Amino acid sequence: MSSDLVALVEAVRAIPYGRPTDRTIAGMLRENRGTCSTKHLYLARELAARFPTTQPQLVHRVYRLTHADALRQFGATAAAAVPAAGLLDVHRYVTITLATGRVPLDATFPGPRWDGRSAMPLACGPGQDLPAGQHPDQEKRALEARYCDPAIREPFIAALSSSRPPRS
Repeated sequence: MSSDLVALVEAVRAIPYGRPTDRTIAGMLRENRGTCSTKHLYLARELAARFPTTQPQLVHRVYRLTHADALRQFGATAAAAVPAAGLLDVHRYVTITLATGRVPLDATFPGPRWDGRSAMPLACGPGQDLPAGQHPDQEKRALEARYCDPAIREPFIAALSSSRPPRS
């Protein structure tokens, strides 16, 4: 199972970052680009179907991104869209159960190949984790409406889509 599991995670990570016109799994697959939301929704569904013992759980993290963190993690293009005071964002990732315990997976961006056992680093900073329920897209939109300023967040997402984050 481990090599097939790793192959699935790496295949999702290989999908270029960018918001598809149709913000659904079908749109992501058709346009070959996705965000943390579409990539992790797809990954969770594939894990549940192909590796049900992993018990995938989507998680939303509300966090603050500073300009310095954006520069270090995503590069100058994306960091230029982050105000000096930073911004609040909502990131989606998935956790799974493995022999080593419950581990987070983040397939948002490419990076070093996952070993199939360890926790993956998240493409966001520390924050408040909220397990997603039956309607993860509606829940994420509600969190974004509550915590995020679209006038700040949307230019950042657009800049992030056009930048190439530095490899860890």
